Amino acid sequence: MARHNAKHEKRKQSPEKKASPRKIKKAVKPEEQAQYCRKIKTFLQMTARKQMNQKELAQKCHSRRNPSAYQNAVTQLLKEGVILESRRNYKLCNQEESFKAETVRLAGNFGFIRDENNTEHFVPGKFLLGSMTGDKVLARSIESRTGSPEAEIISILEESPQARLSGVIVATEYGLCFLSAVAGSPLHIDYHQSAPYKVGDKVLAEVVSRGSRHSEHVVKIILNFGSSDSAENCMKARIAELDIPVEFTESVQKEAFKVSAVGVTAFDMQDRQDFRNDVVFTIDGAHTKDMDDAVSVSKHPETGVYTLGVHIADVSHYVRPNSPLDSEAFRRGTSIYYANQVIPMLPKQLSNGICSLNPDENRLTLSAVMKISPEGDLLEYQFCKSVICSKVKGVYEECNQILDNTASPEIQQKYADVKESLFLLSELADKLEHVRELRGAPELESTESALLLDENGMCTGLAPVSRGKSERIIEACMLCANESAARLAREHQFPLVYRVHESPAPERIASLKELLLKLTQTELHFNPEEIQPADIQKILNDSRQESYFPVVNAVTLRAMAKARYSEKPLGHFGLALADYAHFTSPIRRYPDLTVHRIISDFLDGADRDWLVKRYQKFTENASQRSSDTELRAVQLEREADSCYVAEYMQSHVGEVFHGIITSVVEFGLYVTLDNMAEGLLHIHDLPDGEYLTEEGWYIRNVLTGTEYKLGDEIKVVCTKADVSSGHIDLALS
Repeated sequence: MARHNAKHEKRKQSPEKKASPRKIKKAVKPEEQAQYCRKIKTFLQMTARKQMNQKELAQKCHSRRNPSAYQNAVTQLLKEGVILESRRNYKLCNQEESFKAETVRLAGNFGFIRDENNTEHFVPGKFLLGSMTGDKVLARSIESRTGSPEAEIISILEESPQARLSGVIVATEYGLCFLSAVAGSPLHIDYHQSAPYKVGDKVLAEVVSRGSRHSEHVVKIILNFGSSDSAENCMKARIAELDIPVEFTESVQKEAFKVSAVGVTAFDMQDRQDFRNDVVFTIDGAHTKDMDDAVSVSKHPETGVYTLGVHIADVSHYVRPNSPLDSEAFRRGTSIYYANQVIPMLPKQLSNGICSLNPDENRLTLSAVMKISPEGDLLEYQFCKSVICSKVKGVYEECNQILDNTASPEIQQKYADVKESLFLLSELADKLEHVRELRGAPELESTESALLLDENGMCTGLAPVSRGKSERIIEACMLCANESAARLAREHQFPLVYRVHESPAPERIASLKELLLKLTQTELHFNPEEIQPADIQKILNDSRQESYFPVVNAVTLRAMAKARYSEKPLGHFGLALADYAHFTSPIRRYPDLTVHRIISDFLDGADRDWLVKRYQKFTENASQRSSDTELRAVQLEREADSCYVAEYMQSHVGEVFHGIITSVVEFGLYVTLDNMAEGLLHIHDLPDGEYLTEEGWYIRNVLTGTEYKLGDEIKVVCTKADVSSGHIDLALS
């Protein structure tokens, strides 16, 4: 519980420039430095106060005899995490309670660090010590509120050489300053080193002087992207901040042109299974250019057994290990899609060209051919290198019209050769979905919305993301192929990059159970320590027809663990599968390319020992890199959605909306509006009074008894839409 007074003033904070530490350039002998290290540790161990003033410690160590060696020793021990510095005092670090880590991500008021065991720890903003992405830090664990690891940074061992932030130029009483979501308050700018800027510009800044908090850093402006009221400008700045490569290097482009110019030759097609005479076709979005999956299907007339073929572009044939293309793909990890833009993992000569399964063109593929029972159970599977020639470029909307018999004569003609297969796939997909339901796999609804952009790339509205029958068909087929790829690796015990989704933390499930009881007035009878996918499935199914289902769906989704990549087959909770890997999108995901490469070597006759020797360590590195780049992509895509939605809402400031409270936090209410935008009704913008908050459930005015609960319908007015931060502010109507 937390109490707030709705009327209070924020203290104005003046960013202070921290003096740069003096650099000692004089060379010293290693033995002299080592001697001072021993002295420093000895005196700190002996002191009864557990710490010693910097000046006092220097005197006891007789630092004046060799100040350079002493200072180097202090720096060494600080970087190694042996001693800590706090308010001009030094103390020995408790090595049992602390651990070394790297700051990997920062957000508005929190961050994440990763320890030497690749475990990520959430760090609240007040415990970040001004750390920047790439810093090497010393940290210790703190009590977790969610079940996931949490920590506080106790020392910054090594600063990242290029600490960058994107933000906006604002006017303050101290002049023009730089405002970033990470810092929270305006930062001083070293204008002598900066590129030109003015109020309202979206810029990229580099930290030139550090403070002990983000709000105390001093920056210089290195790039100016223009008005911060443009979502496109804001995303360009964020991409630069995250150091996401947009253009391909000359060597990568050269190799892409080289491999694509040759085309598919007769030599390439040797020793491949030929599916060119089969009814093979793709189904994608209308504007998709990188088509990497095609399907085929047949049904045995007597047994009723289906033969499903999933044919995936053989990207590994063109992207060879350790080549410039491979190194660049590993660095990027994934293609990033936001608004109407794409930052591809591979150059367009591959992604839109030789690797795209264009209709009426021979293409090299890696195929999963699966036998599926009349009831929808996977009976057997085999993989092979293959060649296909797609019959048609299917489009989701058109296929849906074929399936519901609303297609025009022109569309009917386009799909004449594949219509029978399309209806057979629909029949099979229904059975595969039924089996998935019997497994207890929960079906969480997507909370995403599609951005509607005008010819200038500005957001003019939002629309729900639709998922028709043909989308579900392709999803069912791809899930089957992914499961088969993971089963193959487990059966033959060779390394692989698995897609894993672990069971949610018991603490999160206990909180979810308590919250749902309040929301639905229904007791949920399961043990949070032994949660099963079917339990989540039941929660969703029981409330799917209720008005509060969107809230149940949202809070359940937040309770789930995040899916990631791993070299270990840990299973997939959300799909209720023991075996799962990403096999179907090697054009746009590096883990899929890795899976292809390993399976291709297996098909070429490589035995388990050879595959383990070649790929065991690589799958560990590829799993970590793929998880990191996926997180970066998801973060960017979410921020893009927020910026573009705020851009849209700028033209609706002052308008009244109906909405539903979808999240309750200590500082206010998040409300999803009837136009699908989400905004914050801050607790300080509620009517005068003293407020009691139960985070996740309600905010109550203790003077009037007025209560705002999760799931309540509410009428609000949009008071502000800030494109740079992506924040939308609301007030009661």
